[in-house]
Amino acid sequence: MILRLRVSFPDRPGALGQVARVLGTLGADILQVTVLERETGRAVDDFIVSCPGAPDAEAVRDRLPVVPGLRVEGVWPTRETPGAAPDYDLLRHVAADPSRAYPTLVDAVPGLVGAEWAVAVSAGGELVHRSWQAPDTLDETGSLVGVKIGDLASLRPSVLTSGPYRLMSLPVPGAALHVVLARTEGPPFHRAEVDRANRVLEIVSIMAASA
Repeated sequence: MILRLRVSFPDRPGALGQVARVLGTLGADILQVTVLERETGRAVDDFIVSCPGAPDAEAVRDRLPVVPGLRVEGVWPTRETPGAAPDYDLLRHVAADPSRAYPTLVDAVPGLVGAEWAVAVSAGGELVHRSWQAPDTLDETGSLVGVKIGDLASLRPSVLTSGPYRLMSLPVPGAALHVVLARTEGPPFHRAEVDRANRVLEIVSIMAASA
């Protein structure tokens, strides 16, 4: 089983090693560590770990708090490939066919930030593009997973929660579109994830404008 863990812990020497030791006692092999935040004396890191035939997400969540000051923000299964560069792959595909820039973005951007699906929504509230797991229509109230389209159409990147959904909304520069990403497992999107997705979207929008 491949799991993604998000943990917050005191940013002091040896703290990361303590987390690694606890994961080792669970039989977990650390495949990748991503630093999301280093502020106010605390660190927020994402770990991708392999637990072959070992504890499930709840067992990992239960054991990690033995590290003093550690908070578990999320433990969830992931299909991410450690060491891969999905943002580069996405941009390569867009560069090969800029006329399909936004469908390509919507299909691939969930893999950049551990999302489950993405859609592109027009200013008029129409689903213009969708990844394969995304809803294919708005609900009877004109909402997406319980959120009014107008509430998703912020002028700047934003995150929100609706029921089990963690959502990220990104305005597309120069186009009357918003890209909305969602996941039901794990914590709300971190600002580092929002920044990463938004930077890629900005580059895609430039490529699309040149098509």
